[in-house]
Amino acid sequence: MSGEKRPAPEGFGSSSQLVVKRQKSGSDLNATSIALRPGQTDALVKSIPRTSGLAAPIMELTGHSGEIFATRFDPTAQSIASGSMDRNIMLWRTYEQCENYGVLSGHKGAVLDLQWSRDSRLIFSASADMTLASWDLESGQRIRKHVGHEEVINCLDISKRGQELLVSGSDDGYIGIWDPRQKEALDFIETDFPVTAVALSEAGNEIFTGGIDNDVKVWDIRKKAVVYTLVGHNDTITSLEISPDSQSLLSNSHDSTVRTWDIRPFAPADRHIRTFDGAPVGLEKNLIRASWDPTGTKIAAGSGDRSVVVWESKTGKLIYKLPGHKGTVNDVRFSPNDEPIIVSGSSDRNLMLGELGK
Repeated sequence: MSGEKRPAPEGFGSSSQLVVKRQKSGSDLNATSIALRPGQTDALVKSIPRTSGLAAPIMELTGHSGEIFATRFDPTAQSIASGSMDRNIMLWRTYEQCENYGVLSGHKGAVLDLQWSRDSRLIFSASADMTLASWDLESGQRIRKHVGHEEVINCLDISKRGQELLVSGSDDGYIGIWDPRQKEALDFIETDFPVTAVALSEAGNEIFTGGIDNDVKVWDIRKKAVVYTLVGHNDTITSLEISPDSQSLLSNSHDSTVRTWDIRPFAPADRHIRTFDGAPVGLEKNLIRASWDPTGTKIAAGSGDRSVVVWESKTGKLIYKLPGHKGTVNDVRFSPNDEPIIVSGSSDRNLMLGELGK
């Protein structure tokens, strides 16, 4: 274990902290995890009170050589995948030393979005190289490159039930619909603008898209037609995610607001539910993502002011504004299990994995 110590940024509600660096053996990318704890000289000491099984209240995961654009827990919550400007996908253990246990290489452009398969055996990635990829985690190899888009692929979602399908959104203005077992798309839906955010309904019959026209459009997959439009954002839509109960849609935008929308079939004409403030987009204008917690009671978003922002979904109350990163926070995800854990990926090339208080 390295003896190197340096001052750590305040983060995730901790006060004074010490950095203990643990280097992964044999890592070409020099991947490390750092445990941040109140001023102690020993490595990973217990904090009181603790709210999770993490080795420390906050862990800093270092190894990427470029900005991190996407980060995802696998469905079991035991692993994390991160996608970066460095063209790599890195795999991390959630618990103990948070070691980096794999690097998936093969994209020729930045990795902009990720999804795990429902059985946690595969990862699907969207890249600036205009391709999607399917990766087998047992072998660590890319098993398929999915071609058809003609510009950067910004976003990716996966079906929640039934046949495993992927939907993608690209700067070419098309929504792609894919069977990951096939190289080429099942279908494309043409839109009028670059697609910067995409989400697939639980039933699999509708696709939600956002783009540079500031509106969220809801598409009938079979008819390839817009069913209705959600109007209210004043700038490019940067992310979309459906709530755990499938009744609400979460959107983020370059207008520095996060919004929720009623997507039930017989909702009122004005489907806007709530607007959340406190996560400014910043000068980089990255496609910053927002996400739900597993219960639908909390919402988190990255921010251009280097913080992670967490709100109560029903009231809009800002619960946490968590510092620690040194660059724009591009993606934030809650653990899918019942522990209050979140992971964030930033333009500072690092991941922060931390627990929230009770």
